[in-house]
Amino acid sequence: MRKTSLITLLLIGMWGLMNAQQEPMFTKYMFNSLSFNPGYAGSHEYMSVRLLYRKQWVDFAGAPETQTFTIHSPVNDRIGLGLSMFNDKIGATGTTGANLSYAYRFLLGAGKLSLGLQGGVTNWRSDFGILKYREPQAADNVFTDMSDSQWLPNFGAGLFYYSKIWYAGFSVPRLLENNLSTRSANNVIEPARTRRHYYFTAGAALPLAGNDLIFKPSMLIKNVGLFSAFSSNNQNLFETGAPTELDIDASLLFFETLWVGLSFRSAFEAATGDSSVDSIDAWISLKLANGVRVGAAFDQTLTKIGQPSFEVMLGYDFDYELKRMNTPRYF
Repeated sequence: MRKTSLITLLLIGMWGLMNAQQEPMFTKYMFNSLSFNPGYAGSHEYMSVRLLYRKQWVDFAGAPETQTFTIHSPVNDRIGLGLSMFNDKIGATGTTGANLSYAYRFLLGAGKLSLGLQGGVTNWRSDFGILKYREPQAADNVFTDMSDSQWLPNFGAGLFYYSKIWYAGFSVPRLLENNLSTRSANNVIEPARTRRHYYFTAGAALPLAGNDLIFKPSMLIKNVGLFSAFSSNNQNLFETGAPTELDIDASLLFFETLWVGLSFRSAFEAATGDSSVDSIDAWISLKLANGVRVGAAFDQTLTKIGQPSFEVMLGYDFDYELKRMNTPRYF
């Protein structure tokens, strides 16, 4: 059956996405940590709300578009609770879901260790009718027996350690790997399914001029298949099909109000030529006196796609008691 090259590329791309990185990426991940680490719930010591929108590759048809909403708060000195909701669309597929998070915190050394669990459900859907076909869709076996919509329950876990000046976290937001199709292509390729993602974050808040100027470096590593790309058995590469993503960020906080940063997104495999450098990014965040926080980010893609991406953020911090704290939080 003949198909246009566009359909072929879309099919290959979507199949790769089904078996590669399926979680959304964010430049302002440091303001959206609850979406991938339940251990973050309640760590602000006050209720915090975030709404974030990301548009990737602005002039690229079918490019990823994501919205997230998170709210979390401590219940007491030990327990934190959170809710995260998301909607993500790419090409002819989309996901919408929600997760409830529970975190138990206790003192450890100079900081606190938070152990987090989350549970929720995701709706995975596809609408291959929006694609253009040379022949009728019903006559193309590639698109038969594929579920239009599935509800996928899941649960995740995370660790988050934070002190006055630094933090680190590790999480697996979705532990179950759900099948998205019940068939294989001539028993050569395994059924499409969701993949387990691993996140590692770390950062610090270093005063340069008291509280008037804070330097905050941070990093995020996102992996599919637990670094299988570095294994000696390259057969695992086809199963995951995703490089190990690396985000490095450096920012300055002025007078506890204005936050500006630069970040660089790449992959460990870029050093060997097996992947490409992704983007260089700039962002800004402003916290108003009434607790409102607004922010935006701009990504300049360095790949052959060449399209920029952007994010906007709106948040609110119920931190009226923060002024009485001896060590305000900067992350």
